Amino acid sequence: MTESMDSCDLLCLDLPHAESIRASLPNLAAVESAAAASRALGDPTRLSIATALSNGDELCVCDMAWVVGLAQNLVSHHLRQLKIAGLVSSRRSGKLVMYRLTERGRQLAAAVLAPIRAEEVDHV
Repeated sequence: MTESMDSCDLLCLDLPHAESIRASLPNLAAVESAAAASRALGDPTRLSIATALSNGDELCVCDMAWVVGLAQNLVSHHLRQLKIAGLVSSRRSGKLVMYRLTERGRQLAAAVLAPIRAEEVDHV
């Protein structure tokens, strides 16, 4: 029989410490919203789009499709998903629809991409 290293063998709750941590947790709605935003960037195509928007500030679907090397209808689908998650906003400019990261999208993309960008700096 193997010992489980994942749980304590006895109940040793440090109630004051545990309660202070519990009280500091965000409410369930905020956690669910954050999880949905994180899932939105969990797709490689959407993360590539967010990276392009992070580097290019504002792009139309045509430019975005060329930048990420995918069809416009596929890019439009992924931009819609990012918009639903609150990570991207859009505005119409004549016949074009321009997309940009929201502040939340910018912060989350930066956090997800930080290790990749750190590796790039280390290899220079």
